[in-house]
Amino acid sequence: MLTTKLMGPLIDFYPDSNKMSFIGIPYAFHEAGFGFGLILLILVAYITDYSLILMIKAGHLSGRFSYQGIMEAAFGTPGYALLGVLQFFYPFIAMVSYNVVVGDTMTKVIVRLTDIDPENVFAKREVIVLIATIFITVPLCLYRDVAKLAKISFFSLVCIAFILISILLRIGTLNKIVPEHPHSWRFFNSDIIPAIGIMAFAFMCHHNTFLIYSSIAEASQKKWETVTHASIFTSLVVSCLFGIAGYSTFKAYSQGDLLENYCWDDDLMNFSRVLFSIQILLTYPIECFVTREVIENSILSKKEPDEPISERIHYAITLSIIVTTYLISMTTDCLGVVLELNGVLAAVPLAYVLPALCYLKLEEGTIFEKKKTAALGVAVFGLVVAVLGVVFLFMDMDQVNQCSHGRVMDYCLENANGTTGTNGTINRN
Repeated sequence: MLTTKLMGPLIDFYPDSNKMSFIGIPYAFHEAGFGFGLILLILVAYITDYSLILMIKAGHLSGRFSYQGIMEAAFGTPGYALLGVLQFFYPFIAMVSYNVVVGDTMTKVIVRLTDIDPENVFAKREVIVLIATIFITVPLCLYRDVAKLAKISFFSLVCIAFILISILLRIGTLNKIVPEHPHSWRFFNSDIIPAIGIMAFAFMCHHNTFLIYSSIAEASQKKWETVTHASIFTSLVVSCLFGIAGYSTFKAYSQGDLLENYCWDDDLMNFSRVLFSIQILLTYPIECFVTREVIENSILSKKEPDEPISERIHYAITLSIIVTTYLISMTTDCLGVVLELNGVLAAVPLAYVLPALCYLKLEEGTIFEKKKTAALGVAVFGLVVAVLGVVFLFMDMDQVNQCSHGRVMDYCLENANGTTGTNGTINRN
């Protein structure tokens, strides 16, 4: 039973697993097929739920209640090092995706508010992200302690709720003008692995598992399972709502960034874009803090473990991370590709492979014993998705820049020109 004492950890847990990836769920449905995509989403949620439970079981088996601790207990220094690499790339690629989102969403808002030409330099995503980076991201990231920024869970919930309501309100309006597409409402499509990558990223919350566990009063395996079930179920419901509502509205035209599908002069969705961008800009420094910590703890050698690094090194590392993520984010405006990349390279190993392997290693008996069958299945699932995901992603690299950014969807111009294009978009470049 979910008591009042468990509501705090639940609220902290939920937004972490759904900060931004819900806007990619309709695109995942398009890639896997609407019907099969919905089945996949439920399956990924179920496997995520079980893997989170495995992590705490591994903690009890090893007596080490941290992700690094269970990896080191199970696989020694190599396991600790592997986790460090993955924990670096996950927030690092996430920061790239945050820049992509801000560039995609705020361009529409700037054009709408200022009525400047979309070709104006201040309407370019490169400039907008640069301005946000200089005046917002850099000052926040330079703080050594971002604990206050971590308290944005409630604000995240408010943003998610408002955006979801906005999307639901727009279903009826846009359904009338979005053109039909021959690939809409397919039950099954072939891009299953990339879709799983996006979904895994949406449910990813394993790096904070032990932090949340320690916040539970009189924590136990049973209480943890209650919080996990409630959190993942809530995330699943919200993800389903976003996925179904978004796909029902745009069907085969669904973009990796769902907000890209909405018209530039839609004030309700523009306000949603502003809220979403604020949420992203507040989340970026937290991810930067994690990335910086990995570099400091894994690469830099300090005489004393608790000794802070010098201000000069702190600034150098922070600015290097910010500049690098900015430059990478300027190479693509395809959020779907970035979500897939982070999903298969980092989220899937962190969420499924490593927790399952830790449990298999720490639990007594051979890996083929009945009590380990489910964990073995999770590990195999994660390995297959990760390997095939990387292969497919590099095979489809020619599609990296085939996104709608910088274009106005045809149905948004319907009233102006009286026609609707067959491809759903008109290039304004």
